[in-house]
Amino acid sequence: MRQEISISRQKFTTTSAAAVAGILFSVLLICSLALIRISIPSDPLNTEQALNWNMQPVNLALNLLPFAGIAFLWFIGVVRDRLGDYEDRLFATVFLGSGLLFLAMLFSSAAVAGGTISIFGAIAPIRLVESGVYTFSRAVTYEILNVYAMKMAGVFMISTSSLAIRTKILPRWMAILGYLLAFVLLLSIGLVPWISIFFPLWVLLISVYILLANLGKSRAAPGPQQAINL
Repeated sequence: MRQEISISRQKFTTTSAAAVAGILFSVLLICSLALIRISIPSDPLNTEQALNWNMQPVNLALNLLPFAGIAFLWFIGVVRDRLGDYEDRLFATVFLGSGLLFLAMLFSSAAVAGGTISIFGAIAPIRLVESGVYTFSRAVTYEILNVYAMKMAGVFMISTSSLAIRTKILPRWMAILGYLLAFVLLLSIGLVPWISIFFPLWVLLISVYILLANLGKSRAAPGPQQAINL
């Protein structure tokens, strides 16, 4: 009986860690995307906007991204641990691979943006813009983050939703919502501003659900002394 209590506590800790990591990742990524979206000029060819670019919010956004990545990596790890023997190898491989590729591209785009900001502050901004480095860096950052990284996020959502339906760790409607948002990311990214925020919002939704469901189970479960008496 005590062994069963220990296993239940371990599952509770693992699930709670996944939920907290997912919430942390979502909040940090949403803040970063919002700061970048409202701070960086929409048109990289507009010299006047580039010269008036406010770098402080973007610096803050780039400093938040590594912590978001660490939280997302932890989220992946504890979700896989939660699945355990029920993990489907096919979808689990896609789940892990797409998550890691998303993180790699997220960090790559942040590195390019950070390097551009460093150059922007080291030399005269007008020289940077006239040399074409600014436009090139903007284009590379946009392509990596808003096209390739978000497509991997869509694949991650599809694989996660498939695992959720097979193992029933999430409600069916939440998995179907994941499919729909994933296809929107795969087919419409780059056409609609702010569409990339769908991914962290979906992770936030499932993380909050997991946390609340886990807390509800812990309150309904008998205490250690009651379980021993049973």
